Order: sequence, then C-alpha cells, then structure tokens
Amino acid sequence: MTVVIRLHQHATDQDRAEVVDRVGRTGVLPRIHSTTLVSTSAPVADVSAAVADLTQVAEVDRIGADYPKAAKRSRATGSVVRLGQTVIGGTGFAVIAGPCSVENPTQMTDTARAVRDSGAHALRGGIFKPRTSPYSFQGLGQAGLDLARAAKEETGLPFVTEVVDVRDVELLAESVDMLQIGARNMQNYALLREVGATRVPVLLKRGLAATVDETLLAAEYLLDGGNEQVVLCERGIRTFETSYRFTLDMAAVAVFRERTHLPVIVDPSHAAGERGRVIPLALAAAAGGADGIIVESHCDPAAALCDGKQALPTSDLPELMHRLRFAAAAAGRRLEPLAGNHPTVLVTDPAPTTPTANPTRFRAERAS
Repeated sequence: MTVVIRLHQHATDQDRAEVVDRVGRTGVLPRIHSTTLVSTSAPVADVSAAVADLTQVAEVDRIGADYPKAAKRSRATGSVVRLGQTVIGGTGFAVIAGPCSVENPTQMTDTARAVRDSGAHALRGGIFKPRTSPYSFQGLGQAGLDLARAAKEETGLPFVTEVVDVRDVELLAESVDMLQIGARNMQNYALLREVGATRVPVLLKRGLAATVDETLLAAEYLLDGGNEQVVLCERGIRTFETSYRFTLDMAAVAVFRERTHLPVIVDPSHAAGERGRVIPLALAAAAGGADGIIVESHCDPAAALCDGKQALPTSDLPELMHRLRFAAAAAGRRLEPLAGNHPTVLVTDPAPTTPTANPTRFRAERAS
C-alpha cells in the first residue's frame, strides 16, 4: 500500500522540504516525485497526523499499488497529451489511423491522404515490427522512416510508430510525434526507461495478459523517467475465447479512468481481428468514455504485408468518423476533425456537449 501526499500547485521547494521532513519522522523515508507529489509506505494515519497543520498539503490518500505518479489522486485534474494540433484527454475524442506497417511510397502516400481527408487527427504506421514468427515481415526500418517523413510533410499529420529496441529510440524520437510501446514490450523495463527519458509523447499498450495494475506500473516507469506525456491503450487481452483475435476489455477502460489521470484510448483492430468488427468496437469505445481510438487502415488491405485481415479500407474511414461523432457525443465528448482538414462526408453535428478543453500548449523536446 502506498500513501501519496499531494501539495497545492503553488507549493515551493521549501514547502515540499517541510513535508518531506514531517513524513520522514514517521520512520519511513519518503519518495519525492515532483514539487507537488511525495509518496511513502508509512501508515496513512501516521502521515495524515504528521502533515495535518501544513497548509501546502492538498490531500493525503492511499492507493492500492505502487504507482504514485500514475494514480488519479496524484493530480487535481486529468492529464492531457498534445499530439500535433490534437489534444488527447479532456472532453475531445482523438482518432489515429493508418497501416499496420509502412510498405512502399504509393501505399503510404495514398493511405496518409485518405486519413487526412477523413478528418482523423494523426497517422500511424509501423517502421519496425515485432512479429510472432521470425520469418514474417519485420518492417522497412530506415527506409520506412523516410517514407513516413514524406507522408507527414505532405499531409501535416503527426506520426505515431512503435519502437521495439532501445537502440532505435533516439533515431525515432528525432523524427516522429509519438512513440508506441507495443503489447509485447509493455514490461520491457529497459525500453520503458529509455523512452521515459525522451520527453516525446508515448502510447503505452496493455500487454496481452497484463492486469490493470501491471499496466499502470509500466506507465509509472515512463513517468518516473520524467516523461509525463503518456497515453494508455486498451487493445484486447488473451482469454479462453477463440471466436475473435483478442477480448476487448471495455471494463478496463472504466477502471483505468477510476485509477489514473492518464488518457486512455482503444485499439479496436487488434481485438477484432476482422475488419467487419472494427467499426462496432470503435463505436463501443467512443460511447464507453475512451479518449480516442487507434485504428488500422490501408488503401489496399488485400495486398497488405501485415494484418491486412483486420485493416479497414481507407474508403471506410469517412463512415467511421461519421458514426464516431455521435457515439462520442453519447459519452459527453466531441470529435472535431483536425483543423484544416475537410472530411469527405459532411454530417449534422451531434447534440452540443461541454466545449473541448484548451490546455496550455506544450511541445515535447528531446532530453539533453
């Protein structure tokens, strides 16, 4: 059991030092996470008594696991992560779309244009691919990165890609807008620490058989490394069911929102395993309160070198965006097309909802 002590936002270093001194008198050394966050394993009653008269303390609370920085109680408000012109979190709904892997110039250009024209907010594509079989297509590597840069420059879309090796972190961090930690690497702690040091936004996918707490502990590695721009992704877990690829655990989305301040999106493609199931699962994610989705889409799924069976044809993206707007509105969220994009399907706006949050813009920089 961990106890978190959250200080008011205006707290100074001296205020924090006073809290650390008081908590240390309980006999258990506290951990300092930031100017406004301290944690300890001392009994909560002892900690509460030690800091009871300190006006800089906003809250003392217990959390059920050792992830003080990821815990919802560590922040007064939910986190938002900026991806290009889009904010993930708050009251908006974000859509990331693109192919499983970058394959060739025509495929990448055609798909990127379709993603942009649909009004989606970011482009995804695998440059390095972890595959179950060593003989499957593993990605184009540097050549794929060059194609991704070209697609990004033409469309203006921020680019999201998976990093699978600590040796590739610096290369990708200099060129892409969000690094994805895939399900198979969720507990690759060396990789988590390396990515945590970049300050580039991170998409952390839940492992194939990981619990909610294990996923949040993986996120804690990133946060503890100094990277506060973390988005969680529910992508389906492995269960006894064989009728579909993975079981999309929508209950986990609700539980994540109870336990953490981090934004949570859903990957309907990997859970579905079949393109006909992707849109229904995406709508369930939007109506269920997720902050967005990441979906696989390809200009010619039949020719895809990776996961073509579950990739939406790019011609289906306008329908997906159309229906998502109403599903998101049902959860009190608003899906706004990326500024400057003109969706190919015009629809009537859903009922008005709370205006989208407008947090202070920040740009991630590579740690020196």
